[in-house]
This record gives sequence, structure tokens and C-alpha cells, in this order.
Amino acid sequence: MVVTEYRVHLDLFTGPLDLLLYLVRRQEVNILDLPVAGITQQYRQYIEVLTLIDVDLAADFLVMASSLAEIKSRMVLPRPEEEIEEPELETDTQSELVQQLLEYKKFKEASFALEEHASAWQERYPRLSNERPKVSKDHSQDRIKEVELWDLVSALSRILETKEVVTHSKINYDETPIAVWAERISERVLKEGRCEFSSFFAGEKLRSRIVGIFLATLELIRHHHYRAEQPESFQEIWILPPLESTSGPVRIERSEQDEDLVDED
Repeated sequence: MVVTEYRVHLDLFTGPLDLLLYLVRRQEVNILDLPVAGITQQYRQYIEVLTLIDVDLAADFLVMASSLAEIKSRMVLPRPEEEIEEPELETDTQSELVQQLLEYKKFKEASFALEEHASAWQERYPRLSNERPKVSKDHSQDRIKEVELWDLVSALSRILETKEVVTHSKINYDETPIAVWAERISERVLKEGRCEFSSFFAGEKLRSRIVGIFLATLELIRHHHYRAEQPESFQEIWILPPLESTSGPVRIERSEQDEDLVDED
């Protein structure tokens, strides 16, 4: 089963505050002037996509959505006259959220700065072979660089708007492993040089297949150095092969269960 065999860890999506910060930056506004009404609607759209990928994943994001909805309702609903004299009560929740967002932004910027500093240091002073760590790299810490993860989620949201997704069907259910989707996408990207992200979903309606293709694309970008570029904001995202030469399409180790599913296909 696609969704359960490839669990979407929350550290990949980095949590509700990361999405909120992305939406604020996208609207090019100051965090202190948090545009609650517009962001609340956008936030819900992203949650719909996360729910499609993994219901459990969306749980923490729903808590944030509830907070945004509460702030929005306080802003638009009429208030009794006695409450007007104490406006600070109305803004408590919003102020706390803004403070959390400012703190998260500060730590995220510090984290990026440390990563860039470490990369520059390694390029200037490369390790000798015997100085390299013995432990293999933890791929769960990989991040998407050129195009943010939320840009890909946004692109998937736009794709889903044009489709009638089949979410429940006892007959039509695809169990193609993530590894197989990744290999197919890898082969196509290497052959064509670059591919439109939306083209991977052409003709697809089954939820299981859409989720599988999306997660396979993330797998290639995060773990195998494939690139995602978006020449214009909110427009098509292009998937490109690694900058470094590669011997061929990605080959990912499969479980025995995955092999059985491929043979049946």
C-alpha cells in the first residue's frame, strides 16, 4: 500500500509554522501585519493536499488552522460595546501566534546560515578520506533547495483542482511501490532533460497513484540530487536531472513485497 509503506514524516514538512511562514513570505507582508483572512483560506487549501497524502500528517496543521479561524472570526464578527474598551483581549491569540512565528523565523534563518557556513567550509577545507564519518548519511535530514517543499505542495493543489480524484474504491486501487514510481520518473527526466511536474500526473485519478507519484518526486529531489525549478512564481515547476553526471536512472532497493507487486503489475 503506497501510503502506509512510505510514511510521510512530519520533519519533511517541518510543521505548521513553516507553512504559515511560507504563506506570509509569499504575500510579501510583514509578519507583524499578519493577513489572517487571506492566509486562513490558503492554509486550508494546503491542508486538503496534506490530508490526501496522509490523514495523520494533517492533524497538527488542523490545530493551527483552528487558531487562524478563531482569530479571523474575532476580526469579522460584531462585538458587544463593553468588549470594544478592551481590544487587547481580542488580539491575545494573534499576538501569541505572531510571536511564535517570529521565533520560528529566527531559528530557521540561523539554521540556514549554519548550513551555508558548513558547506562553504567543507568546499574550502575538504576532508581526507580517513576523516570522513563512518556513519551513513541520514536522508531524513535532506531538504529541497531550489524550490521549496510548499511550492511543490501548491503545484499539486493546482493539479488536483483540475481532477476528479477517486479516493475510495475497492476495485480500482494501485499498489505500485514508491521505488517503482521514482525509477520511472528518473528514466523519463534523464531521457527528456527536464519534465513538467504536472505532466507526471497526466491522466491520473486514483488517489493512491497521485500520492505515489508525488512522494516519488520528493524522493528524487531530496535523496538523489534531482532538481526542481520554478522560473515564475505560482507557475509550472520543472524537474531536472542531477548536475553531476549519473550512470543511469535511479535504482532503489525494494522489499520482497514490492517485488511481488511489480511482478503482478
